[in-house]
Amino acid sequence: MSRVLARLGSWAYRRPLLVLLVWALVVGGVVALVRTADPDISTSIEVEGTPAQEVLGAVAAQLPEAGGTQGTVVLRADDGGRLDEGDRAQAVVTGLEDAVSTGHVVDRAALAEEERNELHATVATRAEQAMADELDAALADLEEGLASVEGSLAGQADQVPAQQLAARQEALADVGARVTALREAGPAERVDGVDELSAQLGTLMEADPAVASTLGASLGGSGELLGGEESARDRLDQQVDEQVDEVLADLAELQEGPAPEGRLLEVDGTTVPDVRVGDDGTVAVVTLQLTEQLDDLPDGAGEEVTEAIGDAVGQVGVSEYPSASLQPLEPPVGGHEAVGLAVAAVVLVLTLGSLVAAGLPILTALVGVVVGVGGAFGLSEHYQMTSTTPVLALMIGLAVGIDYALFIVHRQRSFILTEDPRPDAHAAAARAVGTAGSAVVFAGLTVIVALLGLLVVDIGFVSTMALVAAVTVALAVLVSITALPALLGLVGERVVGARARRAGTHRPAPERTGPAAWWVGTVTARPWVTVLLVVGVMALAAVPVQGLRLGMPSGGAAAVGSPERTNDDLTSQALGEGANGPLVVTVQRDGPQEADLDRLGGTVDQLADVPGVANASVRGLSEDGSLEIYAVTPVEGPTAASTEELVHRLRDPGTLDVGGDVGVTGLAAINIDLSERLADAVPDYLAVVVGLSLVLLLLVFRSVAVPLVATAGFLLTIAATFGLTTAVFGDASLGWLAGVDRPGVVLSFLPIMATGILYGLAMDYQVFVGTSMREDHVHGASAEEAVRSGFVHASRVVVAAAVIMVSIFAVFVLTDDVMVRQFGFTLAAGILLDAFLVRLTLLPAVMAATGERVWWIPRWLDRVLPRIDVEGSRLGHDDVAAPVDRSPVPAAAP
Repeated sequence: MSRVLARLGSWAYRRPLLVLLVWALVVGGVVALVRTADPDISTSIEVEGTPAQEVLGAVAAQLPEAGGTQGTVVLRADDGGRLDEGDRAQAVVTGLEDAVSTGHVVDRAALAEEERNELHATVATRAEQAMADELDAALADLEEGLASVEGSLAGQADQVPAQQLAARQEALADVGARVTALREAGPAERVDGVDELSAQLGTLMEADPAVASTLGASLGGSGELLGGEESARDRLDQQVDEQVDEVLADLAELQEGPAPEGRLLEVDGTTVPDVRVGDDGTVAVVTLQLTEQLDDLPDGAGEEVTEAIGDAVGQVGVSEYPSASLQPLEPPVGGHEAVGLAVAAVVLVLTLGSLVAAGLPILTALVGVVVGVGGAFGLSEHYQMTSTTPVLALMIGLAVGIDYALFIVHRQRSFILTEDPRPDAHAAAARAVGTAGSAVVFAGLTVIVALLGLLVVDIGFVSTMALVAAVTVALAVLVSITALPALLGLVGERVVGARARRAGTHRPAPERTGPAAWWVGTVTARPWVTVLLVVGVMALAAVPVQGLRLGMPSGGAAAVGSPERTNDDLTSQALGEGANGPLVVTVQRDGPQEADLDRLGGTVDQLADVPGVANASVRGLSEDGSLEIYAVTPVEGPTAASTEELVHRLRDPGTLDVGGDVGVTGLAAINIDLSERLADAVPDYLAVVVGLSLVLLLLVFRSVAVPLVATAGFLLTIAATFGLTTAVFGDASLGWLAGVDRPGVVLSFLPIMATGILYGLAMDYQVFVGTSMREDHVHGASAEEAVRSGFVHASRVVVAAAVIMVSIFAVFVLTDDVMVRQFGFTLAAGILLDAFLVRLTLLPAVMAATGERVWWIPRWLDRVLPRIDVEGSRLGHDDVAAPVDRSPVPAAAP
């Protein structure tokens, strides 16, 4: 590998314009792709196969209007006044109507009216049928009475004049015919026709008291149905209205629940179902149900909805604060990166001693980042990419891009300044690419393999993050071994100035002087004391990891003063903490079901009695009644341990006896399922990483002890890193380090992602420090001498690389995005601990303490293992293919 890389570096050095033109075309193509593509940043995280995601899918399929994104807009008057009175209350209603008019918000008022109409139609149909059945019975009684009257009239033939008798019989026949027709008619015709029959019957009975007496006795109580001051239709409509009002009142009670916080806003006697106000009336929470998931709506839909409310309430001195779910997720990339680059520039100048040389690593890192991150943006419409994905790629791309280029440039300058005879820049560059470049390739491949190992977790957005980060690292390696030597070809001999050359000629042996020699001498003087101190410090830092809780940070963890933080705080103040993360509980029944308020009420009562539930209410019912949806408000917030326990309690088959399959979903439940799935994957992934570490290090160092020490050190790093992360973001005991003011949870996918990234980066430093020691040992130095000389040779560049990496990661702690802040802090702390305590302190101490035994390897294993020339010890003159140049050095930048 070292020979191939040396020849590649020499070729690129001699053809700089061609190589740089190719990279320029690649950068131009990526820029064009980004400008013409439609980047898509996902606002939601989906984890297929989890219980909550499956329930959400069922809800979206059977009740589409409940499947869209949910969010809230909290309103508060600038002067602290009430919102439930006067113009402000009306402005809230207007704002809600304007939000609905955007077409992105479900019109709950229209749905309620539609449901009322459907209920009215259903009740009217049933009542009409019931009245028609009663009328049929009354008509049957009337038919019997008419038959009795006809028999009576037949017996009076000799007592009543014939003309009068015929008139009576004709009238009875007309009434009988109408009764027969009504009995054969449908329910509606029967109800509408009975009034005319009643009038006709009344006329007959008034004309003949004897007939009235006979019919009255036959009809009995049924006579009231065939008469009265009101028509049958009017009586029916009144009954229907009373029943509908009663059902709606009962339903409204079920939709409120037994213990609701706050109250619904009332304006001009009309209740606004989507707006709840606190008891003091100073805070209003507008609940919005979008028509679809925010990702599926047009760009800017969430902002449009929020602005519609804000424009209306702003006119009366009220401010709006949207929840995070309604805000567009954009990568939190701003000016913070410039701070990291500025620190990197200073470190590079101090390390390399030349402005020209210092600028090359930054330039090449930017090329790799532009291509990697830009390509991820340009292709984002084809896969799920969260806002954290490009930021993570940017962090890693800048860090490893600068570090990898630094290793190569530093090695080139070392060849020029320390070797006798002094090689020219071309030969030194080729050898640097062959030696340091080999270590760069190996280190980069280690990072890539660790990241690609995350694919086994099989979670879409995690896989995307891993792939984008891995591609960015691969680009950093490729740029370092191609574009960097091409740039060195353009710079030529100016990579080392005349002053540096003169200083290098008279510089004393670095193994015996300088801070690095003092440090390695100190840590190896009493090596086991050093080991105990380092392990003790790392163990102390790891103590808080026992309280590590994973989750997705809610709005309550956002920066103070941000809209989502204010939304969370005011919602908790007005409606309780649980209102920030309501759960959705579903009951799936077999087959279509009739709507039964008693059954719904029984389920609500059972849910309200579950420990950890503050309130429960009916939220909706599928069209066929087979799916019932309930809203459950936990006592505490969405990231609280009690809410997690509540989700599991509700899913326990023994908790509810409702005659159907119970499911739990909602954002809080989805996040809980995600966290548990990722937490379960961490031990397996860590085992894979540890195994990979042992195998790769065994190949590189051909030693049994070095891989064990390096891997044990990495495990210490992981434990201590997440101990500090827990202390900062979990219990917030060290929250001041990252501006955290309250306890929370650690990002659910942070441990598994950071483990892979830190493993790869830790192996970078292990390779550069360890190979330097091995190189000196291979060339004849004793084990103890090799530890000291190798440390001195490698420590300066490793320190510089670590400082650069820590600086780049640490500046992301300054962002407002809590996810990015956690990533930035964790990676910065991990690099700081691993580079300075493990690789530059623990490693040399252990290697010095074990002496020659540290390089022991069984002979059979040594014969079996393939040989990887990371140190470049097999490089020959032909591989470099560059003559020594002893001509005067041209003027150069200092």
